[in-house]
Amino acid sequence: MAKTKLTTKGQVTIPKDVRERLGLRPGDEIEFVEDRAGFRVQKRVLASPFKKYRGYLKGLAGHDPDELLEQMRGR
Repeated sequence: MAKTKLTTKGQVTIPKDVRERLGLRPGDEIEFVEDRAGFRVQKRVLASPFKKYRGYLKGLAGHDPDELLEQMRGR
C-alpha cells in the first residue's frame, strides 16, 4: 500500500508507482469519488475536444477538395 503525507497547504505527492498504475502525467486531472468505503482517487478522463466537430464537414462530402480550396481562397 502506498502512503503519502498531507502538507500544511493541503497538498499531497502521489507516489510514482500509483501515478504509473493510474497512467497519470503532468497536467492530468484526478477526481476524488466518495463511496461507502470512503474516497477513491481516479484519473479524470475528459471527452475528446474534437468530438464537437464530428460531422461538421458532412455537407461537403463528394466535392472535389481542390475546388473547395479554390473557393475558400476566393479564386
